[in-house]
Amino acid sequence: MATLIIAAASSGIAAINLSPAETRRIGNRIWQNECGGTVAGLTSWNSGENFASLGIGHFIWYPKGVRGPFEESFPKFVAFAVERGTVLPAVLKARGECPWNSRAEFNQAAQSGPMKELRAFLAKTIDLQAEFLVKRLQQALPKMLADSGGGNTAQVQQRFDRVASSAMGCYALVDYVNFKGEGVLATERYAGQGWGLLQVLQGMSQETNGRDAVKSFAESAKTVLKTRVRNSPPERNETRWLPGWLKRIDTYTGS
Repeated sequence: MATLIIAAASSGIAAINLSPAETRRIGNRIWQNECGGTVAGLTSWNSGENFASLGIGHFIWYPKGVRGPFEESFPKFVAFAVERGTVLPAVLKARGECPWNSRAEFNQAAQSGPMKELRAFLAKTIDLQAEFLVKRLQQALPKMLADSGGGNTAQVQQRFDRVASSAMGCYALVDYVNFKGEGVLATERYAGQGWGLLQVLQGMSQETNGRDAVKSFAESAKTVLKTRVRNSPPERNETRWLPGWLKRIDTYTGS
């Protein structure tokens, strides 16, 4: 895997330059965050959700006929894997939707041949998934700059670059955009307020660099997530997830 460079969309200045080893380390951290670093956790379906969560990033995969407000990322990873010449397991060939229609059906199939084949595929492509996560951040930056509004574009770009100037900052950016999205979709809002990477960057302190920039990013992320939970529909009971989310944000600063 070649060195991955994320270029700042407006200025052309490289914001992130990651070696394969650094990309792998970020992927392993995210695998730990999402799956506890286990192979079994690579195929999950969380309680209260209407989609499967797959791979180290718990990429979303909706069943046939099901759609939700959150961006579906697993088919994009599959397409990325195909572009890289990866051989797909039978369960993924010519299939756009998740073949299991509910959490109960998914869990019943945990030891089935197709599920074991899927887990084996995911376990063999950890590095590729890490590279996909970094690519998602690369694609997120121009989306965020376009959505931030003319007066705020430079500010968002500057804060992104400041966070990206350290190894921990790179991890924080890659993890958060995978964790909670770019913040540009109208469907990913409660009471008109988003909870993605864009909103975190917009909420940061203006004059921060290095470790202080990552600390400011983490503080802003916690505020954004608390606001999301406060605005969320009561029936989703998102309060139950908040402690885990905040604990995850603590890993950005080594806490």
